[in-house]
Amino acid sequence: MTFKPLRLLLIFLIFSVVMPAAQAEITVLAAASLTNALTDIIKHYQKQQGVTIKTSFASSSVLAKQIENGLPADIFISADKQWMDTLYEQGKIDAASRKEILGNSLVLIAPKGHGFAVKLAKGEALAKAFDGKLCTGETTTVPAGKYAKEALQNLAMWDTIKSRIVGTEDVRAALAFVERGECAAGIVYATDALISTKVEVVGTFPEGSHAPIVYPMALISQSQEARAFLDYLSQAEAGKVFAHYGFTRLQP
Repeated sequence: MTFKPLRLLLIFLIFSVVMPAAQAEITVLAAASLTNALTDIIKHYQKQQGVTIKTSFASSSVLAKQIENGLPADIFISADKQWMDTLYEQGKIDAASRKEILGNSLVLIAPKGHGFAVKLAKGEALAKAFDGKLCTGETTTVPAGKYAKEALQNLAMWDTIKSRIVGTEDVRAALAFVERGECAAGIVYATDALISTKVEVVGTFPEGSHAPIVYPMALISQSQEARAFLDYLSQAEAGKVFAHYGFTRLQP
């Protein structure tokens, strides 16, 4: 049985109506501290643009290593420059797409109702201000932990507290330990402390005590949908959400 051209055209039109075009899909790998803000932004963007955005939130170090090993993704957002620089050196990112639009600050926290008095200044006795463990990200790989170690060293507090530090897989894990009272203190980002009702901020580390906390973001793929979303993250609409969660906007 042979189909005439008109009948073939009719079949094509029927399937075009019955089977809608596949929805574009974007995969974003982002630092754990961005979980709440980015989730809200993505929910709005998906409704607005009709795309599907999948996310994976973890330590920047873990995500960078996954990208190194070939994990398919479209966008990477790191909590420090080092891991983005590492991927750049390996040719894993689109360097021209790189943006640095967000900043943060570093705070010392305690379980709610169990705060303590201490000055975050050079030579102050942090180790004597509380009993128990201090949680932060793993100090050699996790950005929050690296910032914490740098700040403690610059304030001459590291040597007396390092034996009591518990390094966690990412900053949200450190926050959770403090929330449960398993650590008497923690060093996390200000944005992490802001979302929790179970911790209180004891103090904010001086900006000069550690490298600026910057969140670089870049394309991994050449997806046009991913490029559009990356551009959206630097626009005012997304900026309002980031600001709501306590992030500093480094670009207008």
